[in-house]
Amino acid sequence: MALCFVSIGSNIDRERNVRGALSALREAFGPLLLSSLYETTAVGFDGAPFYNLVAAFATDAPLLRAVEKLREIETAHGRTRDGVRFGPRSLDLDLLLYDDIVMRAEGIELPRPEIEKYAFVLGPLAEIAPDLRHPVRGEMYGEAWKHLPKTAAVKVVRRGLYQ
Repeated sequence: MALCFVSIGSNIDRERNVRGALSALREAFGPLLLSSLYETTAVGFDGAPFYNLVAAFATDAPLLRAVEKLREIETAHGRTRDGVRFGPRSLDLDLLLYDDIVMRAEGIELPRPEIEKYAFVLGPLAEIAPDLRHPVRGEMYGEAWKHLPKTAAVKVVRRGLYQ
Protein backbone atom coordinates (compact mmCIF):
# COMPACT_ATOMS: atom_id res chain seq x y z
CA MET A 1 0.00 0.00 0.00
CA ALA A 2 1.23 3.46 -0.89
CA LEU A 3 0.81 6.44 1.44
CA CYS A 4 -0.58 9.39 -0.50
CA PHE A 5 -1.01 13.04 0.41
CA VAL A 6 -3.40 15.21 -1.62
CA SER A 7 -3.84 18.96 -1.49
CA ILE A 8 -7.50 20.01 -1.76
CA GLY A 9 -8.56 23.53 -2.73
CA SER A 10 -11.68 25.37 -3.83
CA ASN A 11 -12.80 28.97 -4.13
CA ILE A 12 -16.09 28.36 -6.00
CA ASP A 13 -18.92 27.05 -3.82
CA ARG A 14 -16.04 25.94 -1.65
CA GLU A 15 -17.95 24.34 1.25
CA ARG A 16 -19.98 22.09 -1.06
CA ASN A 17 -17.04 21.23 -3.31
CA VAL A 18 -14.67 20.40 -0.46
CA ARG A 19 -17.26 18.24 1.28
CA GLY A 20 -18.04 16.50 -2.02
CA ALA A 21 -14.37 15.89 -2.71
CA LEU A 22 -13.83 14.34 0.70
CA SER A 23 -16.80 12.06 0.22
CA ALA A 24 -15.51 10.99 -3.21
CA LEU A 25 -11.97 10.47 -1.87
CA ARG A 26 -13.30 8.26 0.94
CA GLU A 27 -15.35 6.26 -1.56
CA ALA A 28 -12.35 5.80 -3.86
CA PHE A 29 -9.54 5.31 -1.35
CA GLY A 30 -11.03 4.57 2.08
CA PRO A 31 -10.31 6.30 5.40
CA LEU A 32 -8.69 9.74 5.27
CA LEU A 33 -6.43 11.58 7.66
CA LEU A 34 -7.31 15.28 7.34
CA SER A 35 -5.67 18.54 8.27
CA SER A 36 -7.65 21.44 9.58
CA LEU A 37 -9.52 23.54 7.05
CA TYR A 38 -7.59 26.67 6.07
CA GLU A 39 -8.78 29.82 4.35
CA THR A 40 -6.23 31.47 2.11
CA THR A 41 -6.11 34.44 -0.18
CA ALA A 42 -5.92 33.71 -3.89
CA VAL A 43 -2.33 33.42 -5.11
CA GLY A 44 -1.40 34.56 -8.62
CA PHE A 45 -4.73 36.28 -9.36
CA ASP A 46 -7.42 38.44 -7.80
CA GLY A 47 -10.23 36.20 -6.65
CA ALA A 48 -12.33 34.88 -3.82
CA PRO A 49 -10.50 33.23 -0.91
CA PHE A 50 -9.83 29.51 -1.08
CA TYR A 51 -10.54 26.71 1.33
CA ASN A 52 -7.51 24.42 1.51
CA LEU A 53 -6.61 21.27 3.38
CA VAL A 54 -4.52 18.14 2.94
CA ALA A 55 -5.82 14.58 3.04
CA ALA A 56 -3.71 11.45 3.51
CA PHE A 57 -4.71 7.90 2.68
CA ALA A 58 -3.22 4.51 1.94
CA THR A 59 -4.01 2.93 -1.40
CA ASP A 60 -3.13 -0.08 -3.47
CA ALA A 61 -4.01 1.87 -6.64
CA PRO A 62 -1.03 2.31 -8.95
CA LEU A 63 0.25 5.88 -9.17
CA LEU A 64 -1.26 6.67 -12.57
CA ARG A 65 -4.65 5.28 -11.55
CA ALA A 66 -4.63 7.37 -8.37
CA VAL A 67 -3.92 10.51 -10.42
CA GLU A 68 -6.64 9.56 -12.89
CA LYS A 69 -9.14 9.12 -10.06
CA LEU A 70 -8.25 12.56 -8.65
CA ARG A 71 -8.94 14.10 -12.08
CA GLU A 72 -12.26 12.27 -12.30
CA ILE A 73 -13.29 13.68 -8.91
CA GLU A 74 -12.29 17.21 -10.00
CA THR A 75 -14.32 16.88 -13.20
CA ALA A 76 -17.35 15.57 -11.31
CA HIS A 77 -17.19 18.76 -9.22
CA GLY A 78 -17.19 21.13 -12.19
CA ARG A 79 -13.45 21.54 -12.75
CA THR A 80 -12.57 22.60 -16.27
CA ARG A 81 -9.07 22.77 -17.67
CA ASP A 82 -9.62 25.32 -20.42
CA GLY A 83 -9.12 28.43 -18.30
CA VAL A 84 -6.06 30.33 -17.21
CA ARG A 85 -3.50 28.54 -15.07
CA PHE A 86 -4.04 30.76 -12.02
CA GLY A 87 -7.76 31.35 -11.68
CA PRO A 88 -10.88 30.37 -9.77
CA ARG A 89 -11.30 26.66 -9.09
CA SER A 90 -14.38 24.66 -8.22
CA LEU A 91 -11.99 21.93 -7.07
CA ASP A 92 -8.27 21.38 -7.24
CA LEU A 93 -6.84 18.01 -6.15
CA ASP A 94 -3.07 17.77 -6.37
CA LEU A 95 -1.17 14.62 -5.51
CA LEU A 96 1.64 15.95 -3.34
CA LEU A 97 3.31 12.66 -2.40
CA TYR A 98 2.94 9.01 -3.37
CA ASP A 99 5.13 7.19 -0.88
CA ASP A 100 8.65 8.51 -1.43
CA ILE A 101 8.53 8.36 -5.23
CA VAL A 102 10.48 11.08 -7.02
CA MET A 103 9.48 11.52 -10.66
CA ARG A 104 8.82 14.01 -13.41
CA ALA A 105 6.98 12.32 -16.27
CA GLU A 106 3.58 11.99 -17.90
CA GLY A 107 2.49 15.38 -16.54
CA ILE A 108 3.22 14.30 -12.96
CA GLU A 109 5.85 15.82 -10.70
CA LEU A 110 6.49 14.19 -7.34
CA PRO A 111 6.99 15.49 -4.83
CA ARG A 112 4.91 18.47 -5.94
CA PRO A 113 7.01 21.66 -5.99
CA GLU A 114 4.11 23.53 -4.37
CA ILE A 115 5.01 21.84 -1.07
CA GLU A 116 8.08 24.05 -0.79
CA LYS A 117 6.49 27.21 -2.24
CA TYR A 118 3.07 27.78 -0.70
CA ALA A 119 1.93 28.07 2.89
CA PHE A 120 -1.52 26.77 1.95
CA VAL A 121 0.10 23.46 0.94
CA LEU A 122 2.95 23.07 3.40
CA GLY A 123 0.99 24.23 6.47
CA PRO A 124 -1.73 21.56 6.27
CA LEU A 125 0.83 18.92 5.24
CA ALA A 126 3.07 19.79 8.19
CA GLU A 127 0.05 19.65 10.49
CA ILE A 128 -0.73 16.00 9.71
CA ALA A 129 2.80 14.76 8.87
CA PRO A 130 5.31 16.95 10.74
CA ASP A 131 7.91 14.18 11.04
CA LEU A 132 7.64 12.94 7.46
CA ARG A 133 10.70 13.80 5.40
CA HIS A 134 10.76 15.38 1.96
CA PRO A 135 11.97 12.56 -0.35
CA VAL A 136 14.58 14.79 -2.04
CA ARG A 137 15.67 17.35 0.55
CA GLY A 138 15.30 15.12 3.59
CA GLU A 139 13.88 17.94 5.72
CA MET A 140 10.90 17.13 7.93
CA TYR A 141 7.75 19.01 6.92
CA GLY A 142 7.27 20.39 10.42
CA GLU A 143 10.70 22.00 10.25
CA ALA A 144 10.16 23.26 6.70
CA TRP A 145 6.93 24.93 7.84
CA LYS A 146 8.79 26.87 10.54
CA HIS A 147 11.09 28.36 7.90
CA LEU A 148 8.68 29.04 5.03
CA PRO A 149 7.94 32.73 4.46
CA LYS A 150 4.21 33.23 4.89
CA THR A 151 3.51 35.45 1.85
CA ALA A 152 -0.25 34.84 1.63
CA ALA A 153 -2.79 35.09 4.41
CA VAL A 154 -3.44 31.61 5.79
CA LYS A 155 -5.76 31.04 8.72
CA VAL A 156 -7.37 28.02 10.26
CA VAL A 157 -11.11 28.14 9.69
CA ARG A 158 -12.12 24.91 11.42
CA ARG A 159 -10.31 22.13 13.16
CA GLY A 160 -11.78 18.67 12.85
CA LEU A 161 -14.76 19.78 10.73
CA TYR A 162 -14.48 16.91 8.29
CA GLN A 163 -13.11 14.15 10.54
